[in-house]
Amino acid sequence: MGHEPMQKEDKKMSVTLNPDKEVVNTIREGLKRTGGYCPCRLQRTEENKCMCKEFRDQIADPNFEGFCHCMLYYKSLKD
Repeated sequence: MGHEPMQKEDKKMSVTLNPDKEVVNTIREGLKRTGGYCPCRLQRTEENKCMCKEFRDQIADPNFEGFCHCMLYYKSLKD
């Protein structure tokens, strides 16, 4: 009695910067110009503040692996 077996496996993940330093530098310059808003989006809303809501939602998805919208960050799944 008491403990139930785990139904799902916990997946490990990490979020890293794009390995292409030129992309990282370009996006960081854009972030400076926009005051921290995604330079790839026209609207400057709270949802578009870097790290944007879209990518935070993708990070929360245990099956998502890939780049954020502007290619600054990459979420990888590690077994």
